[in-house]
Amino acid sequence: MSWMEKRDEMHGQLRKLNKAIPEVTKAFAGVSAVVKTDGVLDVKTKELIAVAIAVADSCEPCMNFHIEVLIRAGGTREELGEALGMAVQMGGGPALMYAAKAMDAYDELHEALAPKAAAGKPADVNGVA
Repeated sequence: MSWMEKRDEMHGQLRKLNKAIPEVTKAFAGVSAVVKTDGVLDVKTKELIAVAIAVADSCEPCMNFHIEVLIRAGGTREELGEALGMAVQMGGGPALMYAAKAMDAYDELHEALAPKAAAGKPADVNGVA
């Protein structure tokens, strides 16, 4: 399955979950909206941190989700590489394996999503339309 197919599957699963437990997902979306604003750290930096945590925790759907938001926030492959280096340093061998997946996901998703981001399509804070 490609990273775009995994992304689409994840979005579909989240929509189903939103219908099943709307109060919980609405509360979680509220937390996401609060933390995904520019503050001392900009959104791009926060998404780099989120991808690194997802890699260190071996959460492939989290990694895919946050790479999509990172791309929409203007994150580069080089910036992701540095964040992945920190994830590997913190997470060892398992993080190294997920870092390789994250870079692969970035390459595929960037090719598919960057033209839309450049066209000015706004990023959904929660990544689900």
